[in-house]
Amino acid sequence: MQSFIERCMMAVGTKPHHARSLAEVLVEGDHRGHYSHGLNRMDMYVKDIQTGICAKDGEPVVEKETVATALVDGKNLLGPVVGNFCMELAIKKAKEVGIGWVVAQGSNHYGIAGYYAMKALKENMIGMSYTNTSPLVVPTRAKECTLGTNPISVAAPAKDGDSFVLDMATSAVALGKVELHERRGDSIPEGWGCDPAGKLTTNPKRVLQGGGLVPIGGDEATGGYKGYGLGMMVEVFCGILAGAQYSQHIRTWKVTDRVANLGQCFVAINPENFAPGFNDRMTDLLSIQRGLDPADPDAPVLAAGDPERMNMAKCEKLGGIPYHIKVVNYMNECAQRIGVSPLLPCDKLISE
Repeated sequence: MQSFIERCMMAVGTKPHHARSLAEVLVEGDHRGHYSHGLNRMDMYVKDIQTGICAKDGEPVVEKETVATALVDGKNLLGPVVGNFCMELAIKKAKEVGIGWVVAQGSNHYGIAGYYAMKALKENMIGMSYTNTSPLVVPTRAKECTLGTNPISVAAPAKDGDSFVLDMATSAVALGKVELHERRGDSIPEGWGCDPAGKLTTNPKRVLQGGGLVPIGGDEATGGYKGYGLGMMVEVFCGILAGAQYSQHIRTWKVTDRVANLGQCFVAINPENFAPGFNDRMTDLLSIQRGLDPADPDAPVLAAGDPERMNMAKCEKLGGIPYHIKVVNYMNECAQRIGVSPLLPCDKLISE
């Protein structure tokens, strides 16, 4: 799969190492079960390079920095290229002074936020990653989309390779999940999105055609204003702090009439600069939650990152990442249009 994505990106002029950066984060998204942010998005990146709305030449540049902070110009490159550069810089600073806080402007969609936060785990550090996005979320009491799905990811290491990995949109769900339901002809759960009048709906078409996603918590009565506040917090760290576009100033989703100029934030924290025994306490914290008596005996209590680990184990058992045949066929059609071969195989069908 990674080779297929790389070949598709290089076919439209992407540098090989930039194509590799993108392919790695997309495959990791699918491997972890975040199908809305993996192969499902490849055609969008191909189009961005094809149209020239996303740059294929150059590298990110540090515009301003101190020992612990940096402002990076992403030079309108692919989001994963910018994200890798910034997170690696944040980790380098955290090794030197205990913390690295790096923000970027001039970036693009970067895949799953958790991919960057988890880079810090390899250095036994806490990692955080945030990005703003095109306005897709309707604030509490409103009818118009003025915030993105603005994801938050926090990764913290425990003992023996275990970890806490929070990776979530500040909307009730990512837009890709609504799109997947619409593509399959399924309804969506109430509390995912609203119609053009700002009312909750279970019809994905109403959400995608004039409506919008709602914040975590749903409507006001069920705490949606808290998700709204978290989305605003991400905007402070990203668009506002980095001097990028923000809120309704960001271009409309999938309308590539101008550059995205997304703002992103990457943080690395070295626990060694704080109280000793961090990993031991993290392991205990995770064990407390996982050891709880579940309300449903068939559904054990999990910690953030556990569902992803379960999906990865499922992939290992199957010998690869399973994809819906419609997604595979759609991406093969995209590849054929740009002259890529061989295509993804469609002969290894598994029962759901």
